[in-house]
Amino acid sequence: MDLAPSRRPVRAILDDAVAGRRISAGDAHTLLLDGDLLELGEAAHRVRDRWNDPAVATYNIDRNVNYTNVCVYKCRFCAFYREPGDPEGYLLPFEEIGRKIEETLALNGTGILMQGGVHPDLPLSYYEDLLHFIREHYPALHVHAFSPPEVKFIAKKERMSFYEAIARLKAAGLMSIPGGGAEVLSDGIRKEVLAYPKCSAEEWIDIMRQAHRNGLRTSATMMYGMGEAVETRVEHFQRVRDLQDETGGFTAFISWTFQHEHTDMPEVPETYAEEYLRTLAVSRLFLDNVVHFQTSWVTQGKKIGQVALAFGADDMGSIMIEENVVSSAGTSYTMSQDEMEHLIEAAGYTPRQRTNLYERLVTREDTAPLARKYRHALTPEHRELASALPVVG
Repeated sequence: MDLAPSRRPVRAILDDAVAGRRISAGDAHTLLLDGDLLELGEAAHRVRDRWNDPAVATYNIDRNVNYTNVCVYKCRFCAFYREPGDPEGYLLPFEEIGRKIEETLALNGTGILMQGGVHPDLPLSYYEDLLHFIREHYPALHVHAFSPPEVKFIAKKERMSFYEAIARLKAAGLMSIPGGGAEVLSDGIRKEVLAYPKCSAEEWIDIMRQAHRNGLRTSATMMYGMGEAVETRVEHFQRVRDLQDETGGFTAFISWTFQHEHTDMPEVPETYAEEYLRTLAVSRLFLDNVVHFQTSWVTQGKKIGQVALAFGADDMGSIMIEENVVSSAGTSYTMSQDEMEHLIEAAGYTPRQRTNLYERLVTREDTAPLARKYRHALTPEHRELASALPVVG
């Protein structure tokens, strides 16, 4: 894999990308180093408009349900995990997960993103029972769950292949897999930040490959800014593009910057908005086989989230009813559906709510029946997020 900067002029690289001609890893490296920020944004936006409706920006309503914070791994960048036996460790009862789901539906949500620490005591049957519980009680809900490190641990514990473990989870009700645990898909930096034991770069890719072979769609993510070399980000892009060429199973690419507060890496300098927007734009230009790119307003803030819609992103992501991992590192933002739509409109787009796999758009009329059914589940802290429901009749 040749990751060295190419010798091509930036303008020639941008012209190729905008015209739909594939650029190389070396070209992407050159753009990250030498591209003018506004020119990168303009080119990425033109590519975005080729793939998506230029007038529309989408979002979704789901909830990050972190069913446990107990984890056998000790990633230096993580402020969320607790070691087995820690008094602050938890495992949510199914009934509590159900309450969180009902509140999500009450807020016009369509799915959950469920992942946790890698808990050493949970067998495959636990995950199957949890999925059966959700499917039985909330059949309309999309279950996007269990990142590659969780799948790896389950497969290892049960002495089965990645494919077999995913097939079992799918049969129990798993509908898609999130891209968590990717960080940067380069083993040098993964070893440095202690992410390698939970999942090597190739293991992450192969688990996603096996998910796609099982007929499950997945997202691809990147968390960067841990002091890694720029070329490792390019390696990450290349690995994602190669697998997408092979399977076509990624629905979207989502990148965000490392949040260092309360982690074991307080010395790492903060990554600012300019670098975030630059990286987003180059990822859109390089990943020419991925349709959707999300903003990371949860780490960058709402205003940069709006700006990101002009740098290659077509989707604002979730309103974030609940988020525990990033917030553990000192960054916490939430918004209502009304505010999300206002932000998108203020950025110059028509807001449209989508389902979790981007397969269809939904309206408040579509989500209103379940929202009414579970209105009672709203907790005081989230009642202000509730939107007015359409009048019946």
